[in-house]
Parts: sequence; structure tokens; C-alpha cells
Amino acid sequence: MARLLLVEDDINFAKTCKIQLEDEGYEVEVCHTGEEAVELIPKEKFDLVILDIRMPGISGIDALEKIVKKDRSLPAIIYTAYPIYKENFLTWLADEYVVKSSDFSELKEKIHSILAKKRKKEDSKG
Repeated sequence: MARLLLVEDDINFAKTCKIQLEDEGYEVEVCHTGEEAVELIPKEKFDLVILDIRMPGISGIDALEKIVKKDRSLPAIIYTAYPIYKENFLTWLADEYVVKSSDFSELKEKIHSILAKKRKKEDSKG
């Protein structure tokens, strides 16, 4: 079972997203700030991180930059309601950029694809 870290400041949306992803068979840990995510990642093992951009404290983009410095092998998805940030070159550190929707199918598809590539890469290393 893949373990995901969801970084989302909107508590209700985080709950909904967590339920959607758990229904897909993922184990989901939620934190509500970028600072929490940056502190948690070196302490626990995650297969993928999903980051909102606009949050109190450090943004998801700043958190992503710090996370990548700690662990470049951890795949990340920017998951935001704001498509304009896609032009920010720091978002290119993420493996995918998904615009939030009430339909979670695109997010689920991207997670599945990233984790499949990660498994294939790990299998090829032996």
C-alpha cells in the first residue's frame, strides 16, 4: 500500500481528498502547513507528496523546494485551485501539476502513473 502525504490547509477539502484517496487503497497522512510537511518528511517514509500552493506560512512551492533539497527521489504533485502558478518555474520541481476539481479522477490518475513509474524504476535497480 502506497503512503501519501497530503499538504492542504483547507480542513474540509483535506478530509474529502483523504477519503477519496483512501478509497483507492492509499494510506494518507494529512498536514495543514508547508512547515509541517518539511518537518515530517525526513522523519517518515512517504511514496508521494501532494501539495497545495496557497497556505498560511510557507507556500506549497517553498515547501516543495525544501522537500526536494531533503529528498529528490520523493515524487510530488502540486494540487492547487490556481492554474496561474504553473508558469512559476519552481513548480517544475513537481512531477505533476493538477488543478483542483470536485472530480478527483485526474489527481488519482496522476498518482497512479507516478507510483507505477517509481515502482518500475525501483524494480529495475534490483
